[in-house]
Amino acid sequence: MSLKQSPEILLGVANVSLRIRQIDILQAVDLQVRAGEVVTIIGPNGAGKTSLVRTALGLQAPTTGVIYRREGLRIGYLPQRFHVDPVLPLPVRRFLRLTGSEPAALSAALSEVGAGELIDAALQDLSGGELQRVLLARALLRSPELLVLDEPAQGVDMHGQVELFSLLDRVRRQRGCAVLMISHDLHLVMAATGRVVCLNRHICCTGTPAAVTRNPAFIELFGEEAARTLAVYAHDREHRH
Repeated sequence: MSLKQSPEILLGVANVSLRIRQIDILQAVDLQVRAGEVVTIIGPNGAGKTSLVRTALGLQAPTTGVIYRREGLRIGYLPQRFHVDPVLPLPVRRFLRLTGSEPAALSAALSEVGAGELIDAALQDLSGGELQRVLLARALLRSPELLVLDEPAQGVDMHGQVELFSLLDRVRRQRGCAVLMISHDLHLVMAATGRVVCLNRHICCTGTPAAVTRNPAFIELFGEEAARTLAVYAHDREHRH
């Protein structure tokens, strides 16, 4: 696939491979993210999901292939892991000020993600769900055209996950930004995404949630029971009265 650099394409990779210490991490991967769409990458542990995102963002150089990012593209990135050293207290306000944003913008971003009351809290004292909201607020301070979320629900309990995905959907609709997300929770993926990319070092299948759950490659990776359950879930998501 060649990357057609049209205005609607925000981010893309073409024929990208990544080899580290003689191990093939990615093999001939093609992916595009267009303005306003939600793309979710799923796959087993070790499938190369985070490596693909890091490569697309320019944080890691590919072994072969082409990377395209629209000129001037504003990206908000929520990493998979964020470690806070417990011996160095860091208030949320000071953490967000590291972006160079004005104080009023900090309060507005925290309020947007439902965490306005946390501005004077210490990062070390936050729950998993609270920390994810603060990290999301930090990403939003860039006024992103593309939000990149690597396992955003990691470390968050089930109730918090539902709330977080609902928040992400609301933010995306209000801001009109695109979302590229990695997630292990297939049920939440089906409720939150427009296009699914199933990755296992190479792209096994891609399409709408309903189409992917019927694909033999998806069934081979996740099993027939998961495919049956998620197919019903995807159908209900698309149902309209």
